[in-house]
Amino acid sequence: MFPIAVMYYFGTNLDNRFHVGGFWPNENQTHKIPHERDEIKNELQRLQRKRLEKRAARMELEPLENKKG
Repeated sequence: MFPIAVMYYFGTNLDNRFHVGGFWPNENQTHKIPHERDEIKNELQRLQRKRLEKRAARMELEPLENKKG
């Protein structure tokens, strides 16, 4: 009788008992993978600009760190 009671307890209303609101992100909060050729090209250019900006900032800080040490 115990296994049947456990199956009944956990088998009914699973959504109401174990639902965690906001666990999965909605579509606006997730990354959108580009599929078209132009979208991929634009995304690659954006990533390259971001990488070059980070590199430029790192190059500006590098001489300052060498003078301190």
